[in-house]
Amino acid sequence: MNGAHDGKVAFITGAASGIGLAIAERLHGDGAKVVLADIDEGRLSQAAERIGGDQARLDVTDADAFEAAIDQVRQDHGRLDILVNNAGVIDIQPVAETTPEAWQRLFAVNVHGTFNGCRAAARVMREQGSGSIINASSGAGRRGVANIAGYCASKAAVISLTQSLAAELAPHGVRVNAYVPGHIQTPFWHGIAAGFAGVTGKSEDEVVEMFRATVPMGRFGTPQEVAAAVSWLASDEASYVSGESLAMNGAEFPY
Repeated sequence: MNGAHDGKVAFITGAASGIGLAIAERLHGDGAKVVLADIDEGRLSQAAERIGGDQARLDVTDADAFEAAIDQVRQDHGRLDILVNNAGVIDIQPVAETTPEAWQRLFAVNVHGTFNGCRAAARVMREQGSGSIINASSGAGRRGVANIAGYCASKAAVISLTQSLAAELAPHGVRVNAYVPGHIQTPFWHGIAAGFAGVTGKSEDEVVEMFRATVPMGRFGTPQEVAAAVSWLASDEASYVSGESLAMNGAEFPY
């Protein structure tokens, strides 16, 4: 899709590594001016330098900071065409051992952080009469998974938020969609394997094979495959797609 985003400005959270970095690279390759945002300033600087994009050190749970970051994008570039709310966290614990603080952090980052981005971007995009907001959910947001109840609940909330905002912002020319990855091979997933090993008594290798066995394609996805789908959702080719939660999971049920 080279050139699909020529002249567009994109803001991506959680962009210092993994899926977020792959999305930033893909949007940049497809012609967009990208602004990479992350709380990890060291890795963020390296990623932005490698791509040639702008950078914004951002804690997505800080609504005022998110608002200021989007205002800075508009000041620097005159517009905002694409927001990708990719930042997210997970906590792997049996529910009886999950602390209120851990539960609240999941919602602070995964739900409130996504809301903060949508709220800030909507103000700019409504005014300009166009834009695409794309939120990160998860296959865990479509079904319950043992030992990650808070993560599942938070990612289900992202899908509902996406659908609601799609209906609200459609009259203003703004589309809102979500991407719903299955098992994607990233550094983030190595932490997931370690977490599930801790609660199941399996080795990390056994955990990886346990999850791989649930995927009909027989393999994990790559960040680049997710990024390609996100770039399409953000493109004019998806101009009649809004309120969608697009699965990328190797045919793993549920779709």
